[in-house]
Amino acid sequence: MTDFDHRQPPLMHADELAVDAPLVHRLVARRFPAWAALPVRRLASSGTENAMFRLGADLVVRLPRRPSAVADVRHEQRWLPRLAPLLPVPVPEPLGVGEPDEGFPWPWSVYRWLEGRNPVAGAVERPERLAEDLGAFVRALRAIPPRDAPPGYRGCPLQERDEPTREAVAELGARVDAGAVTALWEEALRAPRHTGAPVWAHGDLSPGNVLVDGGRLRAVIDFGTAGVGDPAVDLIAAWNLLPAPARDTFRKAVGADDAEWARGRGWALSVSLVQLPYYWDTNPALVESSRHVIAEILAEAG
Repeated sequence: MTDFDHRQPPLMHADELAVDAPLVHRLVARRFPAWAALPVRRLASSGTENAMFRLGADLVVRLPRRPSAVADVRHEQRWLPRLAPLLPVPVPEPLGVGEPDEGFPWPWSVYRWLEGRNPVAGAVERPERLAEDLGAFVRALRAIPPRDAPPGYRGCPLQERDEPTREAVAELGARVDAGAVTALWEEALRAPRHTGAPVWAHGDLSPGNVLVDGGRLRAVIDFGTAGVGDPAVDLIAAWNLLPAPARDTFRKAVGADDAEWARGRGWALSVSLVQLPYYWDTNPALVESSRHVIAEILAEAG
């Protein structure tokens, strides 16, 4: 996470606000005068809900892009301090909450900077080691007592994704093999539902939310979708990040049975299909990632 983007990126949502470095500098200076002299630089990111700006060498500012992301600010401020001591790798450490000001209408956050870089699917260094690390993270998160925990953004039964997934396939038209992906989606829907107690899941273990160094997992970021429900959603990392030979290592590290694995594959397919038409013209990195996932699942199915 050290690449900077000096351009104003295209807006991805109809209700998104444009946020630039001068605005962030003004917000920081008014809310946190001790940090007013620190340089502000936009981070290159494929994130869809929040804009990220590095503040000096040790801090990062995270601002919601649109109204639906505003609740994530309070959500992370509440739950990250509780989750962090129970996880095997660092997660964002909230240092301050900014309030609406300078024409920006929503709360925002300042976090401690976490070192590492986003892995590139298809070019993962030491994939078996990373698969073990990811499995250990998922297992540790699942073990956290779910008392008073909120429902996960993607903790619902997979069947609730049926309508948007089929709509995305129809919208994509010839850009995907509609027959093949629909058959795989229907296969996932036939997997037995999660019948155990709801457990914690991150909800968005994508390459953009994972930081690595030397082939090891160094941190996991963006807990806006975290909550309790069907933990199969966190298996999406098997297809959006890990190469095929390392998937079994990840599966064993997590301890997923056949039904959970099938639901996890279904989640990876659904998320990618729904993202693809929506971000086709505005988020090339996410489009490439989604196409990669679909291709990996098709290849795995033969």
